[in-house]
Amino acid sequence: MTADSWTVTLADGKQFAASGQMVLLEEARTAGLALEHSCRTGRCGVCKTLLVRGETAVRRDEVSLTDAEREAGYILTCCRVAAGDLVLDGTDLGELADFTPKTMPARIEGLDRFADDVMSVRLRFPPGSVIRYMPGQYLDVIGPGGLRRSYSIANAPRSDGRLCLHIRRVEGGAFSAYWFEHANVNDLLRIHGPLGTFSLRSDAKRNLVFLATGTGIAPVKAMLEALAQADTTHILHVYWGGRTPADHYFDPVPAGMPVRYTKVLSRAPACGGGHRNGYVQQAVLDDRIPLADATVFACGSDAMIHAARAKLVEHGLHPRQFHSDAFVSSN
Repeated sequence: MTADSWTVTLADGKQFAASGQMVLLEEARTAGLALEHSCRTGRCGVCKTLLVRGETAVRRDEVSLTDAEREAGYILTCCRVAAGDLVLDGTDLGELADFTPKTMPARIEGLDRFADDVMSVRLRFPPGSVIRYMPGQYLDVIGPGGLRRSYSIANAPRSDGRLCLHIRRVEGGAFSAYWFEHANVNDLLRIHGPLGTFSLRSDAKRNLVFLATGTGIAPVKAMLEALAQADTTHILHVYWGGRTPADHYFDPVPAGMPVRYTKVLSRAPACGGGHRNGYVQQAVLDDRIPLADATVFACGSDAMIHAARAKLVEHGLHPRQFHSDAFVSSN
């Protein structure tokens, strides 16, 4: 069944028309609205929202939804199309709708090893070209042979337009082989972005809590740089989880910035220097941060994000104050 114009109403009262020909996420984008999302393939769950009223149809498998979430009426807007008028519990993210993804050429300006399995890649763009983005967002890099992978941008916008990415080697990964064995300065690539809605929010609470595992620290670094430039009055907490001390491959905190920074190890004994044992979400609870007055930004493994959201909401965090970007496997 199709219609010329079904109406989708959001929790903030905003509406958009839906033809049923595109998934809800794209219908909203076409109407100039931005709904929460990241991977756009049903795997990360960031676009999950409650279907308050109406009927939808499934366009692709909602693999990240649990059986309990399905039964409670949750859907993924990147996987569903309208089948009538709808009411969704999601809201428009305002200014993010102004950051339209585009594809453009970029050259490698620098390749620097942070660790045996982590590389910093610096990109430059042609004169007069610039990618507009919000700190926290990611982009797709299109490389040799059409290889395409997603990477978070690891710096706040700069006057020279340069971008930095943190690349972790993936065993057997085709793009990893390029980055770590074949890439050279001045190689020509294409990028498509910005993508995702992981970014700082105007309604953020006084305590900003950043959780990261692995190279999930990259967008956190970008957001911290933006906050440093804005001279923020928020109380900042950063928890970076790794398996061993080598996983904390650099200091993500801008010089002189007042940040409560904690390194957490899951598979090695605490060894001083601010390290703790365990997991980042438990470290937050151990520090007794007032979660009712906190906004959480989590980036890294899918397992960490799901565990952190459940644990922190259980202890007083409002669900709308948990924002995430999960690193999911490539197709």
